[in-house]
Amino acid sequence: MSFHVSSWSIKNPVATLVMFLVLGIVGLFSFNQLGIDQLPNIDLPAVMVTVTQPGAGPAELEFQVTKKIEDAVASLGDIDQISSTVTDGSSSTIINFVLGTDSNQATNDVRNAVAQIRQSLPLDINEPIVRRLEFAGGSVMTYAVASDKRSLEELSDLVDRKISRDLVNVPGVAQIDRLGGVDREIRVDLDPARLQAFGITATQVNDQIRTFNINLPGGRGNIGGAEQNVRTLGSAKTVEELKNYRIVLPDGANVTLSSLGKVTDGFGDLRKAAYLNGESVVAFSVLRSSGSSLVSVEEGVSKAVEQLKTTLPEDIELRLIFTRADSIRESYQATIDSLVIGSLLTILTVGIFLRNWRVTLITAVALPLSIIPTFLVMKSLNYTLNGMTLLGLALAVGNLVDDAICMIENIDQHLDMGKKPLKAAWDGAREIGLAVVATTATIVAVFIPVAFMGGIPGQFFQPFGVTVAVSTMFSTLVATTMTPMLSAYLLKPKSKALKVDKLFAKRGLLAKVESWQNNHQPNNLQPNNLQPNNLQPNNLQPNNLQPNNLQPNNLQPNNLQPATEQPATEQPATDKSRRIQPYRGLLTWALKHRITTMLIAVAFFIGSLQLVQFIPKGLFSNGDTGVSTISIELPPGSELNETIEVIQETNRLLQSNPAVENVLASAGDDGVNSAIVYAKLLPKDQRELSQREFGQEMREDFQKIPGARVRFRSQGARGSNQDLSIILKSENGELLSQTAQALEKQMRQIPGLVEVTSSESLVKPEIVIVPNPARAADLGVSVQAIARTASLALIGDLESNLAKFDLPDRQIPIRVQLDPASRDDIETLKNLRVPSQNGTLVPIAAVADIRLGSGPAQIDRFNRSRQVSLGGNLQGISLGDAIAKVKSLPAMNPLPPGVSEEPAGDAKIMRDIFSRFFSALGLAVLSIYAILVLLYNSFLYPFGILVALPLSIGGALMGLLIGQKELGLFALIGIVLLMGLVTKNAILLVDFALAHQQEGMPQFKAVIQAGVSRLRPILMTSVSTVAGMIPIALEWGAAGEVRSPMAIAVIGGFTTSTLLTLVVVPVLFTYVDNLVRWTRKTLFGSNTQDSQDLVEVEVEPEQYLSNGTSVAASNGKF
Repeated sequence: MSFHVSSWSIKNPVATLVMFLVLGIVGLFSFNQLGIDQLPNIDLPAVMVTVTQPGAGPAELEFQVTKKIEDAVASLGDIDQISSTVTDGSSSTIINFVLGTDSNQATNDVRNAVAQIRQSLPLDINEPIVRRLEFAGGSVMTYAVASDKRSLEELSDLVDRKISRDLVNVPGVAQIDRLGGVDREIRVDLDPARLQAFGITATQVNDQIRTFNINLPGGRGNIGGAEQNVRTLGSAKTVEELKNYRIVLPDGANVTLSSLGKVTDGFGDLRKAAYLNGESVVAFSVLRSSGSSLVSVEEGVSKAVEQLKTTLPEDIELRLIFTRADSIRESYQATIDSLVIGSLLTILTVGIFLRNWRVTLITAVALPLSIIPTFLVMKSLNYTLNGMTLLGLALAVGNLVDDAICMIENIDQHLDMGKKPLKAAWDGAREIGLAVVATTATIVAVFIPVAFMGGIPGQFFQPFGVTVAVSTMFSTLVATTMTPMLSAYLLKPKSKALKVDKLFAKRGLLAKVESWQNNHQPNNLQPNNLQPNNLQPNNLQPNNLQPNNLQPNNLQPNNLQPATEQPATEQPATDKSRRIQPYRGLLTWALKHRITTMLIAVAFFIGSLQLVQFIPKGLFSNGDTGVSTISIELPPGSELNETIEVIQETNRLLQSNPAVENVLASAGDDGVNSAIVYAKLLPKDQRELSQREFGQEMREDFQKIPGARVRFRSQGARGSNQDLSIILKSENGELLSQTAQALEKQMRQIPGLVEVTSSESLVKPEIVIVPNPARAADLGVSVQAIARTASLALIGDLESNLAKFDLPDRQIPIRVQLDPASRDDIETLKNLRVPSQNGTLVPIAAVADIRLGSGPAQIDRFNRSRQVSLGGNLQGISLGDAIAKVKSLPAMNPLPPGVSEEPAGDAKIMRDIFSRFFSALGLAVLSIYAILVLLYNSFLYPFGILVALPLSIGGALMGLLIGQKELGLFALIGIVLLMGLVTKNAILLVDFALAHQQEGMPQFKAVIQAGVSRLRPILMTSVSTVAGMIPIALEWGAAGEVRSPMAIAVIGGFTTSTLLTLVVVPVLFTYVDNLVRWTRKTLFGSNTQDSQDLVEVEVEPEQYLSNGTSVAASNGKF
């Protein structure tokens, strides 16, 4: 295929140019349509079931709600794991399905399963909410709404009614979450003394309002000759009208609602708050939907906000606090810069090696012609320009010119033979074409198994692998079509080209080095001895190369001895021969000391494996995003004002740090005793501290805040809030608690593991009402009546049961409860009246005991068992080392019977990545072997190439150790890339060695000649690849620390593997070749190949171009 395509392109230059012109235009058009994102769109099929019951404790919700929901959904198929969190008044169950499950179908299945058990759930719960979780969900940007003329209530109403409704219409916006503020309510605060005087309970008042303050349909009637709807309108139109509602007393009399308490148009209890730099504000966050581009959503919201500002009152200020799009744009630009700089360094490398501007230009064309068409495939696969796809292109820069380098270098060698450019391009493409295609196949063979290895790692690897594979295939297309065509028509014969190529002429230091080499060469290598007459074409007669001269007798093993190799000094000396003389000597020594060479290689590989224990291991670094998240947690039972005090102290400490630009705090989202603080840092070039250094500095200050846990929140996987997470689970709650306490204490002793927390230690004070069965039975009072009376008096009815006050555009809930002063008095609680079955009112204290107690503030469950979550953040220690130290703790060795450990968060994903990665890598090696078997038509020769693979891993490990980079996700991606790149170089060497042997050259001489002839292209591809990755390895630009392990692994592995491949692969090839000869001789009685008996049909390019025919070579090469 290679020669056929190359010959076609040489014959049809206009068609070739048009083909790539079309690919370029379509590729650029696709590039403009690609979205920009941080990570690939990852579809994690997960469904959440949320059930709320205000006032219910976690223990009650666990048995009455959570367990029943878990049992109901456990029978569904394709479930990966079930996790539940039960807090005060809320139960949340997340069902994670295996990857590949249809999310919509999974949501429907969960919804149906919950509906089937709805009757077995408590009647006084709010309706279960079943919704699909989206990985793309998360805050895109956050705004603060402020005004010096409006109250907190007015700002909250503005966000709910105006801002949210306008912004939710922006494409890609899923919802708007308000931070802080209050919700409007019609409040009916009842006076317990008046209730007792009139002989009525709060429950009876609430029920009468619900049944009277409502609009209902009344059917339809045919009145006046026309059909008309009948409506029953009982809802109050004003608060004054509601105050005058008549409440029927148990004795039949009635009083106005205002006689029983205070009726106001106000707001609900303040249980949330938001502060910007210490000032109370109302803020809102924009969340995007799955499949939408974060940058596109941010741009759409920004435009909508600018339009919104023109319609808002002048005193309203919408202030952007932070946006994730900024860091993504910076990372995107840094990656593009690395790609461009790497491309320039790669082209410069080619120019330095070839010292021919025409050749360099032809090689440089391969980069844009390989990258731009790749955007077309990315668009068709719905990929985005994210960190993985852009890294794939950036790391593949050196690889993309490899094929063109191999092709143009081989054509350049044919030009050195005195051939015309057309003939050189024709013969050079034919000679190396199959090897170029084979090397591309190995790249594809490496990345296809890895890209589709499944699991979360596969979701990350797939866009990267496909992008590299597709761009490599386009590079091969360029190398086999555009490169030979341009070479045929743009290059000049060497005798002329050397006169005009002054751009790369040797000057300065390079000239001095060349002069020194010339002065220290043997006399017979001096340039004066290289007379043109000795190199005349007449001396290279075809008769000297007739097949009759290549007799089988001349190819016997006895003739393939090193002694028959003529000294290199007998060959005419040139600049090239002098430069490769050291390598020729090294290779000759290695071939004469094969055992020693192999022992050195094996020792290097084994020794490099010992480096693994010294290399930090982790998942990946989050990089410097410019936004740090701090979690605040007070003891259970703390009030909102106490949380606000800690927020203000945290804000003061953060504001005192010169690296901080803004501080936004939101309290009450997960309970009034907790808050989240977002510290927006100055741009990197305007602060002295990195985000990691900022965190280390502030941790010491946060430890000084009394009575609160103030810790940095990790941006871990699957929503993990800490760098290290461990789950202990057991059905024995007491044993689980003891084990967790012991483990937490020991984890605090591990150096580098900071902010260690445990969910087990959270205990919340409670008021416990214990009904007396005997007294309750005597008075006809049910437990349900007691619970409802207490709940309604203290917090009001359920949201779904509240009466509504109708407005033209919405409904306002009417909340009935005791007045604030009475709700805080335990004596009032004891004296609350409960209706009995005979109609009398009985004090709660008469039928129940009321006392203070305690209970769990939160209950965590994993796969239908109770669990305790322990975690910590990392400071100066890698995730892998931290996991190893935790597992070596006495509390973990062994765990008590009945207690088991489950990895969670980043630790679980890291374990999954390593297990899947090595499986996929093994499959990739098998795929490479299969391709090499087809290439060489032998099961043994591929082993001479595969030996280069472990040599590259050793260099990668050395690079990571020297650079002190983690062996994580991105380093593994670099190792994957190494597999293909190293195989390419080995193929070039082995392919030429076999070709020389087929031409009748002895083994020793064939190996030497293959190494010498392939030295320059191998070094060029290696140096160009390394040069292309230097910007990434140096961590240039935003998030450079995230990308650098990938480049360092490739640079280290490619450097060592190239040096060892040039020596070890030829040595191993001789062993394999001898084994092949012995096998053929033993099995078939011959050690010659059938292909040697075939005579190639030579077709001159001029003849091909004149008659338009094509004749394939008989040796299997195209």
